[in-house]
Amino acid sequence: MSAIEVSGLRKAYGKHTVLDGIDLHVAEGTVYSLLGPNGAGKTTTVEILTTLQAPDAGSVTVAGHDLATDPEGVRRSIGVTGQFSAVDNLLTGAENLQLMADLLHLGKRAGRERVAELLERFDLVDAAGRIATTYSGGMRRRLDLAMTLVGRPRIIFLDEPTTGLDPRSRHTMWQSVRDLVAAGTTIFLTTQYLDEADQLADRIAVLNGGVLVAEGTPAELKRLVPGGHVRLQFSDPARLEHAAVRFADGTRDDEALTLDVPGDGGVGTLRTLLDRLSHERVEPDGLSVHTPDLDDVFLALTAKSPTLYTKDGVR
Repeated sequence: MSAIEVSGLRKAYGKHTVLDGIDLHVAEGTVYSLLGPNGAGKTTTVEILTTLQAPDAGSVTVAGHDLATDPEGVRRSIGVTGQFSAVDNLLTGAENLQLMADLLHLGKRAGRERVAELLERFDLVDAAGRIATTYSGGMRRRLDLAMTLVGRPRIIFLDEPTTGLDPRSRHTMWQSVRDLVAAGTTIFLTTQYLDEADQLADRIAVLNGGVLVAEGTPAELKRLVPGGHVRLQFSDPARLEHAAVRFADGTRDDEALTLDVPGDGGVGTLRTLLDRLSHERVEPDGLSVHTPDLDDVFLALTAKSPTLYTKDGVR
């Protein structure tokens, strides 16, 4: 089932094209991350999907509702947690949640029950009676996300959810996201932290110059970029020399006593390498696989004019 379907989405401001015919498919109950450099069109995409802007062309369906004909249906189905907290600093944590319940017309009893449930879920019970200005950054982000969930949205748009948080608070927020997805919620994530996308996203799209230049799982994207290798570790220079002669395509480090042999880290590549090591009578003391990370992918895909990359190669 699709949570979000986008086809041929276009948006321009005057002569400046921001989105140039992008297509997106976001499956229900998954985390989909949109990455791209500043000015790539990420914010515009999110604003269109959340009904804050109208596209110039293309079709958009969110939670089964057509953006053009049923924007109210889209808004009823989504929640948005922006980069900057929407928490009211003059209210307590419980009052912030109750305010959202009242705005959504949940009713007195249902509202109280929902507030109590979310305070418990996000570990804010002890801080429920404190005004929000006394909250730490991590607590404020948890409260912000809890406020988004008052109306039980099917799809949540998270914009830079862990900006400014310490490592412990980041991991707490990541676990909250995982728990939401496990319960069936769909997350559309935009972030500048590539390790965050790597940790959370089921699929990632890279936007550059208004064009989607790559889309796939984190593992698929990492395989698009050259630079993977298998590192062979040796205990003495003579064995390293023996290996370097037989693996002329490798890169040796005489100080570290290592030899890096090109490879994508796949099972087939490793099997071939092990067979070759046995045939050449090369016996390393250790072996480790090194593949490009999302930082490498991001830099490679956004460093030049948009070129479409797929798991089958450049197109």
